Amino acid sequence: MTVERRLLHDGWTVEPGHGPVPDAVRAAGPVAATVPGSVHTDLLAAGLIPDPYLDDNEATQKWIGLTDWTYRTTFEWSAGGHDRHELVLEGLDTVAVVRLNGVELGAFRNMHRTYRLDAASALRPGGNTLEVEFSSPVRYADAASLSLGYRPHTNRHPYNAIRKMACSFGWDWGIETATSGIWRPVTLESWSGARLGELRVAGDVVDGVPRARVTARVAGSGDGARVRVRVAGAEATAVVADGVAALDLAVPDARLWWPRGHGEQPLYDLVVELVDGGDDADGTGDSGVSDAQTRRVGFRSAVVRLEPDADGTGFAIVVNGEPILIRGANWIPDDAFPHRVDRARYARRLAQAEFAGINLVRVWGGGIYESEDFYAECDERGILTWQDFLTACAAYAEDEPLWSEFEAEAREAIVRLAAHPSLVVLNGNNENVWGHQDWHWQEKLEGRTWGAGYYYDLFPSLVAELAPHVPYTPGSPFSPDRDAYQNDPAHGTVHVWDLWNTRDWPHYREYRPRFVAEFGWQGPPTWSTLTRSVSDDPLTPESPGMIVHQKANDGNGKLTLGLTAHLPLPNDMAEWHWAMSLNQAVAVRTAIEWWRSLTPHNTGTIVWQLNDCWPVTSWAAVDGDERRKPLLHALRHAHAERLLTLQPDGGGLVLAAVNDTAGEWSGSVQVERRAFDGTVLATATVELAVAPRSAERVVLDAAVAVAGDPAAELVVARLGDAVSHWFPTEARDSKLAPAEVDVDASRTDDGWSVRLTARTLVRDATLLVDRLAPDAEADDALVTLLPGESTRIVVRGAADAVVSDFADRLVLRAMNDLVATA
Repeated sequence: MTVERRLLHDGWTVEPGHGPVPDAVRAAGPVAATVPGSVHTDLLAAGLIPDPYLDDNEATQKWIGLTDWTYRTTFEWSAGGHDRHELVLEGLDTVAVVRLNGVELGAFRNMHRTYRLDAASALRPGGNTLEVEFSSPVRYADAASLSLGYRPHTNRHPYNAIRKMACSFGWDWGIETATSGIWRPVTLESWSGARLGELRVAGDVVDGVPRARVTARVAGSGDGARVRVRVAGAEATAVVADGVAALDLAVPDARLWWPRGHGEQPLYDLVVELVDGGDDADGTGDSGVSDAQTRRVGFRSAVVRLEPDADGTGFAIVVNGEPILIRGANWIPDDAFPHRVDRARYARRLAQAEFAGINLVRVWGGGIYESEDFYAECDERGILTWQDFLTACAAYAEDEPLWSEFEAEAREAIVRLAAHPSLVVLNGNNENVWGHQDWHWQEKLEGRTWGAGYYYDLFPSLVAELAPHVPYTPGSPFSPDRDAYQNDPAHGTVHVWDLWNTRDWPHYREYRPRFVAEFGWQGPPTWSTLTRSVSDDPLTPESPGMIVHQKANDGNGKLTLGLTAHLPLPNDMAEWHWAMSLNQAVAVRTAIEWWRSLTPHNTGTIVWQLNDCWPVTSWAAVDGDERRKPLLHALRHAHAERLLTLQPDGGGLVLAAVNDTAGEWSGSVQVERRAFDGTVLATATVELAVAPRSAERVVLDAAVAVAGDPAAELVVARLGDAVSHWFPTEARDSKLAPAEVDVDASRTDDGWSVRLTARTLVRDATLLVDRLAPDAEADDALVTLLPGESTRIVVRGAADAVVSDFADRLVLRAMNDLVATA
């Protein structure tokens, strides 16, 4: 190998320049810096700022985004016989000038790009000084907004004028940091002759045969050399001409890659080698391999199917010819400082997605093009991925310098991500076309460009050129007719936000959408996370720290209005926390079960959102300290591969059975109308035979569906382990009695086995075990039990607990607690 790659991650310092810097920070001078890293995390490590995630430290640290910063390191170097030396910077956040030994190598303005700089003339034998000077991103964005001309955007800062992670400036769930730093690796590459440059790799399936397509660009004097590709027993070689070699080879021994629940996920090492020129075509005259790269690939076909029908236009993601019923979640950066998210953390988060029955993760457009670690984990787990191009909730200028920046970052992202078999959608924008239509942008723009050229011209042309095996959609929400309304439930994809913002969650059942790409309901973080990050005394829903950690517009007001139709508003903080956590879970469970009951009219949902980037009241199912909220358990139940659900529809009660497995689901469903004391009031038997990947709906007879005393009755349907409960009145209007539960617990190797046996009707029984130990977690929650029924919940952790702890009124919770009086 003639290409040498050396990480330059050691010995960095960072110091402030122009800006409103506190005296103590200015006096500290240069402090040790971590690369990859950020200014905030370096200052935190140096003890110069407190944790920005706690209390209202965010407000006291806004000076950081208004300040210029300089990173600096020194390193030893010798030529080593190579004639090419390049500095490769994979992520500069964001407005940066790079100097080597005082020589300016370039000025850059895009967090989402890799920069390769010719360093040969600036390097010197012995000691070398590398410097990256960052300008304030807040001041740059403000100036760029004036230069480009105003474009509408959400939130406080004009993030649409700078190519930086939009949520770095804050969001309705996110902390405002506006940080700077070298957030991805820095490498010095030395080489001679030729090296591999851009690699386009695709694992596709054509007429049932796996095929590997590789286009390799070769830098340097590569003409006459050859590129060799090896994968799964197949091999091909192509001669480099005009700096490019293209190969398309059949890989008949490769097995197909499938989404989770549909098959296995075989992956193969695809090796690309740059081979020095030889006289014979079979390579026996090679003088050696001068450069090589490996990609981990899988082979699958993927299309987005848009089919008009009597109800509008369907939207289906089809893999290997098989439509996939999507049970998805939206993904935001898992930390406000993304460099802190390593592969182990991605693995933990995606394991939680698997726990919740999620088979697709949508990477939202206000964050980043996710890392190789993220995509590798999704590939291995069979979790489909949908990556937005990085535009969100704003109008974007199509003028220079933004157009060229968008083109360069999109080209790099497409090439990097397209090798991953999990990637099945590249999407042009988040809510921007809808916003242009519906958010009064047009009168504000006064004819200025707003981004349509990116979504309908630039991005699709780049995808067609670089990754034609990956489907493209112009936006989310999206209607296939560009001139039609772009958030129409009857066509394509829809975002359902009017319920959270203005209406109550039972109204989800008024929607019969084809595919829901966003919807959600807020809830607080777990108690352990909340009390770690907010130290208010007293702690109340409206105490100062709670308001700092609630970023949504009138978020607490919407939480209250969304609760009181169903449950009384508690005055105790612990009760409020449980009520809001439970209501979030019930709201989202209601939406998913309803829309899944419409299968195949509806082919999928993507809940907002799986994860949080810091401790906050939000729509997430996993909080900012990585803990499961009750919502994650609600997702697990609602995403069951075999779902039985009772739904009010058309003036009656419908039994829906959804079968997202490869085998038929059949049997006798026992339906009972019962009194709260367990008395059976009416019964019915429904014979079901549900074909694979489909659903059946049956209207129940009034005798079992219509309550004699709605406040004291429920309907129960069972088929094997699948069970559904329907309550005809709101809990607050019902005769729900206090929960009486017998609790038995025994120790296991890593925690506890807890058995709950109901003596009364218990709705949504849940063990909030993080109250016993912050690292404890339960494998089930939100379990409804009739009198005499039992369930077993496995708890990991809580080693210091005793049996009685699991019966504590703050640990064992139920909906009854919020309604019933003794």
